[in-house]
Amino acid sequence: VDTHANNIMVVKVGDKFPDVTLFEGSPAGAVKTSEILAGKKVVLFALPGAFTPGCSKTHLPGYIEDYDQFKAKGVDTIVCVSVNDPFVMAAWGESFKVGDKIRMLADPRGELAEALDVVLDLTAVLGNKRSKRYSMLIEDGCVKHFNLEEDGGGLTCSLSNNLLSAI
Repeated sequence: VDTHANNIMVVKVGDKFPDVTLFEGSPAGAVKTSEILAGKKVVLFALPGAFTPGCSKTHLPGYIEDYDQFKAKGVDTIVCVSVNDPFVMAAWGESFKVGDKIRMLADPRGELAEALDVVLDLTAVLGNKRSKRYSMLIEDGCVKHFNLEEDGGGLTCSLSNNLLSAI
């Protein structure tokens, strides 16, 4: 695990996933990442913002379409995370009819983005700091595969088909 002077951890394959609190559905829906990941094979992908064009036209739809293929490869849970409030994430999930296929989790204060060192400063265009786009395969809390869009917003390595082919 690499650390910076500000003690932010850069997660790498083989590392334990950081334990932070995310929110599902509302501020009352607090959930710890350690609880989501314990004893499970999880696909987790993150993106800059709900309802934004790249996220809505390409990123989220790919994971919805590939849901059955991920399940066939033994994935227990698919999680989508964004630096948004939980109401926005819930509404976005409802608009795409994700149902039980994908857990739509909010990182409202950007704590997960900070812990992973994937903060993307979009203050000028979206009003705050967000998360770079990435995808991960996590098994029992351990990072097994990590695809990070280095420019933060690209739509290449973090797409569903790329993670699916790596499993």
